[in-house]
Amino acid sequence: MIDEILEDADERMGKTLDALANTFGKIRTGRANPALLDGITVDYYGVATPLNQVASVSVEDARTLLLAPWERPLVVEIEKAILRSELGITPVNNGEVVRIPLPPLTEENRRDLAKQAKAEAENSRISIRNIRRDAIADIRELVKEKEASEDEARRGEDRVQEHTDRRTAQVDSALAAKESELMEI
Repeated sequence: MIDEILEDADERMGKTLDALANTFGKIRTGRANPALLDGITVDYYGVATPLNQVASVSVEDARTLLLAPWERPLVVEIEKAILRSELGITPVNNGEVVRIPLPPLTEENRRDLAKQAKAEAENSRISIRNIRRDAIADIRELVKEKEASEDEARRGEDRVQEHTDRRTAQVDSALAAKESELMEI
């Protein structure tokens, strides 16, 4: 029973790390990254459709993304969707493809993005601690219901803490990598 609680907690912590990696992928660096456009939807015949399902997204060079829509009339819709997003980038439309030049980041922008990355990492740490709290509460509930002994519960709580420490260290290393990537010129 305690093992099931531990597996569930570890799985949920892993999902938190996956969400953090996804969020870090959306934080813009000076380099072109197709993940930057994840979450942007295009009006495709009245249906909000993810951008990567209506166009090919590729990296043209280190600072330019190239979007080649499957249908020519979508060029205008893609351009509108990118302008509506809060990315702060301006697409260039030549009638057939959309190019997105990424301007170099200023020092101030880099610091702001690093602050954003720290805030996201802290949110992930909080989520991991909440998962730990829930798992420990579940273990203590087992003791109350006499389904586990005090010793088993203590070992289970220690193992939950080990999982928490390991996942928090992974968050810290992901943050350090993202910060170094952001501060790189």
